[in-house]
Amino acid sequence: MIPIDDTPLCRDGKILILAYDHGLEHGPVDFRGVPESADPERTFEAATHDAVTSVAVQKGIAEAYYPSYEEDVDLLMKLNGTSNLWMGEPDSAVNCSVEYAAEVGASSVGFTLYGGSNNEVEMAEEFRDAQEAARDHGLPTVMWSYPRGQGLKNDTKPSTISYAARLALELGADVAKVKHPGSRDAMEDAVRMAGKTKVVMSGGSKTTDREFLESVKQTIDAGGKGLAVGRNVWQREDPTRILDALENVIFEETSVDEALEAAER
Repeated sequence: MIPIDDTPLCRDGKILILAYDHGLEHGPVDFRGVPESADPERTFEAATHDAVTSVAVQKGIAEAYYPSYEEDVDLLMKLNGTSNLWMGEPDSAVNCSVEYAAEVGASSVGFTLYGGSNNEVEMAEEFRDAQEAARDHGLPTVMWSYPRGQGLKNDTKPSTISYAARLALELGADVAKVKHPGSRDAMEDAVRMAGKTKVVMSGGSKTTDREFLESVKQTIDAGGKGLAVGRNVWQREDPTRILDALENVIFEETSVDEALEAAER
């Protein structure tokens, strides 16, 4: 396992990944509420905020936009992803190699694994190849560990989230991105199951500032190392305000009230 505290993926041992791979995964629907969010430059500008440790994008976005921001933004290359037009059992196409990610300038890579899918075996084998190649390049690997498939009735059940965290550890991920399981206690169990793999919370669908920050606070208090967030930042009219609040909750470990007050200043 790579010691990642001194890599660009972390700041003071904490992580805030600004995820922007949704254009492939979800399509234009995610940009409709804030039409300007469809412009990748807006998210790259947001990623220059001190709170953001890395921006996670697919290959095409990285090629087109990262060269203009490489001095101010750290790149996490998402290696796989599938459009929402795909209607089969959950799967994710490998769209970028680790070697090419390193060539473009990524300092870490991300990979989705749908544990419980009928395609889990093939995806785990693809993750093996990516993880071992990432080791050769000294790049940390973040697993989007999302149990999903026809055999799963509830993919946010606490025991399922703990299993997702354990899968990341067992398969060699340095960081596990998991959904919030609903409580601090449940997140503590996920962190325990992850062992030396660091756990970050998936930001999920857009919600209110307070609801969102409360779940992040629970994650940090449970021993999680931070957050990988997309819509709860760039779907807001003012991404900087919520990033100010997140900086306080994640890196300063303040209360939600204190974070919201600081963000208003």
